[in-house]
Amino acid sequence: MRTHTAERSALIAAMVAIGLVVLVSNIAVQYPIGDWLTWGAFTYPLAFLVTDLSNRILGAASARRVVYAGFAVGVVLSFLAATDAFGQRIAVASGAAFLTAQLLDVWIFNKLRQGTWWRAPLVSSLVASALDTAIFFAGAFAMTQVPWVQLALGDYAAKLAMAALLLVPFRALIRLLPAEWQEAPVRPI
Repeated sequence: MRTHTAERSALIAAMVAIGLVVLVSNIAVQYPIGDWLTWGAFTYPLAFLVTDLSNRILGAASARRVVYAGFAVGVVLSFLAATDAFGQRIAVASGAAFLTAQLLDVWIFNKLRQGTWWRAPLVSSLVASALDTAIFFAGAFAMTQVPWVQLALGDYAAKLAMAALLLVPFRALIRLLPAEWQEAPVRPI
């Protein structure tokens, strides 16, 4: 039986997880892998996994609360961890991209939640990742020496692959839940 305490615990766990993902991703994006990628391309998609699981299990309203908490915690921690103006610029760009893209992800997921199990997390992650990538890379790296368009294209390609790969843990985690948690009621957005 789902209890208020269990739902609250799940919500807090998701908020902590997404804040940590944002912090780690903001650090990882500062480390390129060749000319086309950064390590952030492999860590940031976990934010979509957390948001999509929250949406599926707790509903869109709770998923938005996870996004707002992740935004606040992630940006504050990233700003505090920044060692220079460039790190602060990354924190601000990340916050703008994160908030916009994650809220879009919640909306798309909620619209598609009644379809095939994989459609909502895959489509919402692919579309929201495109928006996130455009906002983040332009905000963080435009007018710098960083080849940001090239990095954005490489990162988005990696995010596409990660979105597909993260369907495996999404499905596995949903199946591990007790039956009453597997099918969250559709709640108003």
